[in-house]
Amino acid sequence: MTSVINVENLVSSNPITHPSLWEGLEAELVFIQDRSGKYLSFYGELGQDLEIHAEDIIGFLPKQSLKPASLEAYEERIERVLQRRIPEQCYCQFTYQDQSFPLELVISPIFNKQGQPNTVLVMGHRLADNDLSLINNSALPTHPDPYQKLLTKIARQIRRTLNLETIWQQTVDSLGEALQVSRCLMVAIGPNQDYLEIKAEYRQPDCISQLGNRFTPEMDVCWQQALTQREPIIVENLVNDYHQMQSMLIISTFYQNQRNGLICLQQCDRSRSWCPAEIELIQELADQVGTAIAHATLYQDLEQATLAAEEASRLKSDFLASTTHELRTPLNGIIGFLKLILDGMADDAQEQQEFLEEAHKSALHLLNLINDILDIAKIEAGKMDLELGAVELAELFGAVDNFTLPQAQRKHLDFRSKLPNTLTPIVVYGNYQRLLQVMLNLVSNALKFTHEGGIEVNAEIVKKKIQYEEQEFPGMVKVSVTDTGIGVSLDKQAKLFEKFVQVDGSHTKAYGGTGLGLAISQKLVQAMGGKVEFYSMGEGLGSTVTFTVPLEQMPVMKTLK
Repeated sequence: MTSVINVENLVSSNPITHPSLWEGLEAELVFIQDRSGKYLSFYGELGQDLEIHAEDIIGFLPKQSLKPASLEAYEERIERVLQRRIPEQCYCQFTYQDQSFPLELVISPIFNKQGQPNTVLVMGHRLADNDLSLINNSALPTHPDPYQKLLTKIARQIRRTLNLETIWQQTVDSLGEALQVSRCLMVAIGPNQDYLEIKAEYRQPDCISQLGNRFTPEMDVCWQQALTQREPIIVENLVNDYHQMQSMLIISTFYQNQRNGLICLQQCDRSRSWCPAEIELIQELADQVGTAIAHATLYQDLEQATLAAEEASRLKSDFLASTTHELRTPLNGIIGFLKLILDGMADDAQEQQEFLEEAHKSALHLLNLINDILDIAKIEAGKMDLELGAVELAELFGAVDNFTLPQAQRKHLDFRSKLPNTLTPIVVYGNYQRLLQVMLNLVSNALKFTHEGGIEVNAEIVKKKIQYEEQEFPGMVKVSVTDTGIGVSLDKQAKLFEKFVQVDGSHTKAYGGTGLGLAISQKLVQAMGGKVEFYSMGEGLGSTVTFTVPLEQMPVMKTLK
């Protein structure tokens, strides 16, 4: 469509000005204006009382001929239609040669061969004088923007749910359908922005799916920019793209100035220029989506915290029930044997001595149970203070041997412990009493759950420098306790270190114990700069528990001849 502004040429040769062109459409009022508002063509039959001559309109600005009551607002509307590239409807008051009348208009952009809108087509009709209530004579009223209606619709949908997956999917579906893109993706940002993951996708049938893809931002400079700036990332005229893209638009979602997602629109069938209205729509929607994501995430976290609290409460109840039983057993033993002595039921001094020894064993068992409970309570309260210093590993192994060997022999189990061959003592950095407690916990578990075979306690030197509490250590010792016992199934091993958890209730009844040993050991070892790990190939296949502790100094190793 030509934009000739010469009055004579427009009237005589431009078909837009010819009445027959619009009479077939029963058009009442049609004209074309450029960005400045100048009339380029005109046709109108607004009634016998209002004769408007095209030659008095074409080539003139509104202030010189057919004029809106609010000229500035009308010019702003023309500019907005050209920028957004979408039609708008409005009601306004016009004047012509001292006559005033209301009009209903639809203003549409006209695209040139290059695809750029520089002119508008205005079509409308005259309203009755009693329709003046539609019009504000002092200013051009704003009719709802179609993109604003879409924004309101989408925002209303995502506000109806607190399900994160639903919010993601509704966002991409709504935008994808409204803007007719090839793909619309909702991208989640990993911790520390170390990866991006496509959580929801809208796509045309002929497009390759990207749903579920996880990738690093370093793969493409566009994604790097999207994570570092607030402005939209616009990419056009892509070639040889693996995902078929020719044009792409990426906009971030935010909540309280924290980026919490990315909306990505892709055009695969052609190169697309994203118009300002589309970008403005997505940016406004991104604000709504960012808030919705934050609220849904918070709700999800609260829901998980509630479930975790309920599970913790259940576990503590189970723990208390189990512990009550465990405490009652040795206590009943103490009371029972002492009662026998008090009632004179011992036949002789030797039997009385046996009763006292059994009562003493029960008392020690009760003390160990109480100590475990107190330890976990201190750890939970953050009041487990350890004094760390040099500890000789050979001394620890000797104490463990003295405790374990007699018990292993009573169960007819083989027991062996082995230290690395060194010329100098192996000195670790830790707390002697707590390291001994950890080793005895692990060995006691191995003894409890092993019925045949044996137990091995080994240590190895790991020559790798480590940092702990702003100190550097030359390496660490890895201690392992291996048994041929009942083992643990692969699906239950993750629960072994949870507080108040015992993997199998039937084992609790069969073997006793509070189930706190591994949890306590893990916390103690972590407090000394190491870690505890558990390995088992499954039930009936034995198990190995290892823990590490920093080396105070690297020992001199013996060389094999």
